[in-house]
Amino acid sequence: MAKKKIVALNEILTLPQIKRVMDDSNAEMIDRTKYALPRCGVFSHAYTVLEETDEYRFELDPEAAKQLPSIINNKVQLIKGLDSAEADAAERYGKLRNIGIVFSGGPAPGGHNVIAGLYDAAKQANPQTRVFGFLVGPDGIIESEAVELTDQLVDRYRNLGGFTMIKTGRTKIDTSEKMELSRETCRRLQLDALVVVGGDDSNTNAAFLAQELRKDGVQIIGVPKTIDGDIQVRDADGKVLCAMSFGFHTAARAFAGSISNLCTDSSSDIKYWHICKVMGRVASHLALEVALQTHANMTLIGEDLADYVDQDRLQKAMEANSTDYHAYGMTLRHLSRMICDSIVRRAAVGKNYGVIVIPEGVLEFINEIQVFILKLNTIIADYNHTHDRDFHSAFSRLEEKLEYLRRLAQRSRDDSSFKLWNSRDDDLFNDIPAFFQEGLLMERDSHGNFPFSQVETEKVLLGLVQDYLNILKEQGRYKIGISRDYFTKTLKKAELDPDLFGPVLFKNYGDGEFLMVKPNIISIKTLNQALQNSELIASSDSAVPAPVEKIFKKSMPSFKTQIHFYGYDGRGNDPTRFDCIYTYNLGLTVFSLIANGATGQMAAIKNLEKDFAKWEPIGIPIAPLMHLEERKSKLALVIEKSIVDVNSIAFRVFKAHSEKWLAAVPGDDHYRRPGPIRFTGSSEEERPITLELNAAGTIEE
Repeated sequence: MAKKKIVALNEILTLPQIKRVMDDSNAEMIDRTKYALPRCGVFSHAYTVLEETDEYRFELDPEAAKQLPSIINNKVQLIKGLDSAEADAAERYGKLRNIGIVFSGGPAPGGHNVIAGLYDAAKQANPQTRVFGFLVGPDGIIESEAVELTDQLVDRYRNLGGFTMIKTGRTKIDTSEKMELSRETCRRLQLDALVVVGGDDSNTNAAFLAQELRKDGVQIIGVPKTIDGDIQVRDADGKVLCAMSFGFHTAARAFAGSISNLCTDSSSDIKYWHICKVMGRVASHLALEVALQTHANMTLIGEDLADYVDQDRLQKAMEANSTDYHAYGMTLRHLSRMICDSIVRRAAVGKNYGVIVIPEGVLEFINEIQVFILKLNTIIADYNHTHDRDFHSAFSRLEEKLEYLRRLAQRSRDDSSFKLWNSRDDDLFNDIPAFFQEGLLMERDSHGNFPFSQVETEKVLLGLVQDYLNILKEQGRYKIGISRDYFTKTLKKAELDPDLFGPVLFKNYGDGEFLMVKPNIISIKTLNQALQNSELIASSDSAVPAPVEKIFKKSMPSFKTQIHFYGYDGRGNDPTRFDCIYTYNLGLTVFSLIANGATGQMAAIKNLEKDFAKWEPIGIPIAPLMHLEERKSKLALVIEKSIVDVNSIAFRVFKAHSEKWLAAVPGDDHYRRPGPIRFTGSSEEERPITLELNAAGTIEE
């Protein structure tokens, strides 16, 4: 037998195969960074020019016109390609420039490719052009912290996720002092242009920078970024200019891949309900895309709940010749009962498991929660003003706060003119789990606003769901259906007659593939009583036959949950091929806008929902998108966030399939496996399903 030679660790570490597998890079990452991305047709030309169009109409906010006079009349700019240009034009296009770029807000897959596209186009036009990356977000601009980008640095991060190359931050340039410091930085670096990659707040910031730095000759270009998908630009007539911000597709696919795995686990282990909360505080775009990707059993869409009308309440009010205003808008109690109904229906066909997808901000769409917040804000502020004492100091314990609210409810019964907090408010509030009551009564921020982000959405709903399921269980309405074949086989194996015990045990023994234990049989004691009454056992002291007890125990459900949150993992994912191509062409678009003198514009790609050959790079004016909105108790100019359109084809298709995906019938579930994100290969999907569905429902003229 040959002796094995023990190799010293320092020798092992020098072996090529060890170095290869322990390197920071792997084969997939190397392939990604070297992959050459396709360019929109317009960028195959030597030059580009901008062509303003009046095809798109915007309703201008007077305050935006007042604060942003230099850019408020900007128009949509189409980008056209030229193979040759006049000498003066060619010189302007290819002049030496200094360009800065900054990431603002949370990371989104594809950001590095915005830089790569801008860098490639700038260097192609003039190899002497310098591109600077501001470090750690807008703070880098304010504090003049920047790094000059090089071929080596840019090539290292091509097609990779994150904002690692220059990092990001959430600072806003929202004071005159910060604006002046930013101006000084631009002067020191002799910047010709500054590119702001961010969400709605960041692009709002870009508009004010464009206004302020215009006289310094610094062009400002924005780039729409957010995984939430809530930057979607339409004109006043509904024409789509930007169908989706970058990063959305990757995050949705990453979440869908993980949630699909839970669908597989759930239908394998058949004992858990997986509750999956996905990012999206203001809009439910991610939840909708995940639903379309995975066919999860239930998906809540906040925008759908906001439009809810309780038809049963309306009917009762109509019969009583009255009006029930409480029929409009979803309540937490009713939402929890809707969820319970789906859980009970699945259990009835033997499926006491499943997957629920919940958008992070679903509670913001619940009318009663918004009403509670408004009323409690007023109650707390009124108490502080009237008693010259802090409400939270006066009532330090939750029970003391609840007692104060009960006194207000009693006051409303004694004084009809007092409507701030009535008995119905008090009843609904007492339905809410204690930890959420405490959350709604927590101290407001310095502006008097409720800190909604601190609420654990899934715990609020699950507390109500669990409570109501316990009630249904006690009433004998929440039970697991027993397969008829299984029941028959189990009893016959013990030499018991299924046709004797079946009618006693089950309410539907004469019909159905799954048998439901009678509502009055909810314990071994009540089971014993039912068998005794039917003379299948002699007395209450007689033991229930073991096979019958086994069947009964299988019918008694236990609602077990696993809670998951999907957010930071998805936004740090390496981008899909769609996001890689999208962001690279956004970077090329940015340079075209800069080279042709634009400022106060947002780089975008029109026709994202169509095949790549139909994509059209454009510049969208930022100022006309802005309007006044309340932020931190003050009116401020912002870009409006886009929420899910419940009339869109994508949403209507989702609704049409909701019952099928619930699968509350005998047979298999309809889970869809989106598969892993693959950068190469013909099977990788070309665009978000949301966009594909909406495109399929559009007739081209």
